[in-house]
Amino acid sequence: MDRYIEFAINHYILSLALIVVTYLLIQDFFETAFKKFASITPLLAVAKMNEMDTVIIDVREPLEFVESHIENALNTPLSKFAEHLPKLEAYKKTPLLIACQTGTRSATAGRQLTKAGFEQVYVIAGGMAAWENDYKLPVKISKKKKA
Repeated sequence: MDRYIEFAINHYILSLALIVVTYLLIQDFFETAFKKFASITPLLAVAKMNEMDTVIIDVREPLEFVESHIENALNTPLSKFAEHLPKLEAYKKTPLLIACQTGTRSATAGRQLTKAGFEQVYVIAGGMAAWENDYKLPVKISKKKKA
């Protein structure tokens, strides 16, 4: 035991790094274990859109949404998501596909939707960046942006 203490004192940066990494791994484990929404790839999202009636919610800001978005997506910015939640009540039992630019904001929206009682929430992994660049799937470009 004395050797461990001596090591920790002599290599305090390594010891601190070990503690931080351990904390982050445990936090990630619990976050993954307790999340109630699924993360799916853009291809699985397209398959889900083809096989059943789904609602696509894009949580990017309106300026990002205008540049390009998935056809028939509802723009509900994450910054005003709580205000728009009552409008989404009609879709409580409908599969919801959540998209943002990279997948980070959509995870936050997914947590809020599952907390509000929505049953089928799916976050598109990689967001619109993966949708457009990695998988080369079609997007709708607003007429305002084309000019």
